[in-house]
Amino acid sequence: MSGFPDNIIIRRLGVEDSLGALTSLLHRAYAGLASQGLRYLATHQSEEVTRDRISQGTCYVAVKSDQIVGTILFKDTGQTSGCSWYDRPEVASLAQFAVEPGLQAQGLGRQLITLVEETAVRSGAKEIALDTAEPATHLVSWYTKLGYRFIEYAQWGHTNYRSVILSKIL
Repeated sequence: MSGFPDNIIIRRLGVEDSLGALTSLLHRAYAGLASQGLRYLATHQSEEVTRDRISQGTCYVAVKSDQIVGTILFKDTGQTSGCSWYDRPEVASLAQFAVEPGLQAQGLGRQLITLVEETAVRSGAKEIALDTAEPATHLVSWYTKLGYRFIEYAQWGHTNYRSVILSKIL
């Protein structure tokens, strides 16, 4: 992929990986959204919440020089739930998606998305969905360019905004 950072390996999160480092990456990656007043869980979650969230799916990390610089969580159709679209039996999802701020817009995020889309196909899912803040129009636009479409709105108890559920046919 054009501009993709060198020397980055994408793999499943391992027992040797630091959940503190993963949590810190999430905080850094979501800091710009937090500065806009959007209270994503990843802006402030504890290491314990990170542990709980990754236990709900398959966590992938991008590693450069032994540092976690990207992450994404894949949930198969049996792990995806919480709103009417997520509760559908053919829908997988992605969550807790982050790229180190200095590496954003270089192709790493696209690589992580491609990985979970391919994983969803192999798992038998017909759709892959995600949610983001409705006011984060730059993210909604980016996901739309990747083939995701608006499905519905959701209001999560841990956020201060209305979310949009976006989904892509696999």
